[in-house]
Amino acid sequence: MLVCVLAVVAVCWTGLVSGDTPGHCLYEDIRGTWTFYETERSGDNTINCDTLGPIVHTKTFTLSFPDTVTDELGNEGTWTLIYNQGFEININERSYFTFSYYEGFWGNAMSYCDRTFNGWSRDKTVRNWSCFSTNKTTSVPPRPSGRSSLKEENLERPYRNDPVLVEKVNAAQTSWRAKVYPQFEKYTVREMYQRGGGLPSAQTSRPFPAPATPEQKARVTLLPESWDWRDVEGVSYVSPVRDQGSCGSCYAFASMANLEAQIRIVTKNQRQDVFSPQDVVGCSVLAQGCLGGFDYLIAGRYAQDQGVVAEECSTYTATDDQCVTDSTCARTYVSEYIHVGGYYGACNEETMLQDLVTTGPLSVSFVVYDDFHNYEGGIYHYTGVRGDFNPFEITNHVVLIVGYGADPDTGEKFWIVKNSWGADWGEDGYFRIRRGTDECSIESMAEAADLATLRNVNNQWRTDQLLVISLLLLIYFGFYYRPNMVEGVSVIE
Repeated sequence: MLVCVLAVVAVCWTGLVSGDTPGHCLYEDIRGTWTFYETERSGDNTINCDTLGPIVHTKTFTLSFPDTVTDELGNEGTWTLIYNQGFEININERSYFTFSYYEGFWGNAMSYCDRTFNGWSRDKTVRNWSCFSTNKTTSVPPRPSGRSSLKEENLERPYRNDPVLVEKVNAAQTSWRAKVYPQFEKYTVREMYQRGGGLPSAQTSRPFPAPATPEQKARVTLLPESWDWRDVEGVSYVSPVRDQGSCGSCYAFASMANLEAQIRIVTKNQRQDVFSPQDVVGCSVLAQGCLGGFDYLIAGRYAQDQGVVAEECSTYTATDDQCVTDSTCARTYVSEYIHVGGYYGACNEETMLQDLVTTGPLSVSFVVYDDFHNYEGGIYHYTGVRGDFNPFEITNHVVLIVGYGADPDTGEKFWIVKNSWGADWGEDGYFRIRRGTDECSIESMAEAADLATLRNVNNQWRTDQLLVISLLLLIYFGFYYRPNMVEGVSVIE
C-alpha cells in the first residue's frame, strides 16, 4: 500500500457560507479563552463522540489574533476558524476540532457561539483519540442563523433556462460568453443550488485577501507569466473533469481533484488515482453530505484522519443515504495541512501564485452568482445581470485552480479553474476568471497541497528558478528566504 504524505493548506477568512450546518459564529465570537473537558485518550479514528464519557483532562486554551493559542502553562500552538462553522486547535502535539453549537433547523436556527458540540481530539500521529466538550469563559450573545427567505415551493419546481439572461450578459460585456445549457433543465431549483455549493445562507460576508508584503511581491515577479498544470512541458498532472450531479458535493470533488493532482505530480504520473467523493459524502462526519462541506476539513483533516479511497471502492451516486465504502480498500492519507500564506487570513493572489507553481493545484471557494451557470467561455466576471426565471441568491462553490495567465490582446489576467459540472460545460469543464481583483472572492479562500521535496516532474526550470528566487531575496532582503512549507514523505509498503 502506498501511504502518500501530503501537506495541505486551507481557507483564509471567514464569511461565505452555504451547504453547511446552520451554525453562524464569527471570528470575534470564537477568539478568547475556552475551557476544554476531555475524555480518556485511548480511542482510535472510529471513536463516536455523540456521547461524552468520563472527563479525565481539563485544559484552558486562549485563542489570540491572528492564529496563536496558549494553554494554562504558557505552551503555544495555532488555531483556525473553519468559516463560521467551528474551529481547530493544534497544540502540545495534539489536534482538536469541533463544530460550534446551534439549536433548531434552517429558517429558525440560533447559534450559541460560546459553546460547541462534542468534538474530536487526537495526537499528531493520528492515535490516542478522545472526545471533548468546551465552553468559552465569557458569554457571547446568541446569533440567529436562519437561511434566506427562499420559499420551499419555489425550490422544488423545475429549473428553467433563461435565454433573456443570456442575451443580457452577452450584450453587457465582451470578456466572456454565456449560453443556454439544456441539460440543466433535468434539475430542480434546489438541485441547481446544490450544484453551486448548497442553499444560500441568510448571513454572508465577503472575505478580503491579505495585503501582499514586499517579500511576496518580489517572489511573484520571478514566476513565469503563465502556468497550467494540464501542460507542463507537454504533460498533464490533472485528473479528468467529473460531474457532481444534483448533490451539493463540490467540496468533495474539489478536494479529491486536489489530491489526485498531487499524487500525479509526486509519482510522475505513475499513479493516476481517481479518488472517491462518494466516500466523503456518505461517510465523513466532518461534512454534511449532499448539503455541503468544506475542503479544509476534507482534503485536510478527513484525509489525514481517515484517508481517501479509490473511486471503485465507493462509486459516485450523488446521494448521501449511507456509507457504503468497502472497509478493505487501501487508503491514501495526508500528513500536514496549513493555510495558504502561512496562517488563517493571510491568503492573497501573490501567495496563491507562489503555491500554485511550486506545490500544485489549489482548491478554492468562490461566490456563484446566477449568471455564472450560463458561462460558455472567456474570462468570467460577475456582470450584475440577474435572472427572471430563476432569481438565484449567491452561494459558495468549491473548485480547483490549475493555472493562470493573461489575455494577449487585452492584458486581462485570469485564473484557470477546473469545475465539477461535466466536460460539456464551459471550456471543456473549465472556466477562466478574472485574477488580481478578488473576483467573486476567489483570492480569499485557497487550499494547496505541498509535496515539493518529492517532486521531480522533468521540469528543471522549477529547481533553477527557485534557486534564483532564493538568491535574489538574499540580496533584496538581507537574509536567506526559507519557504514556509511542510516536507512530505512517501512510504511504500
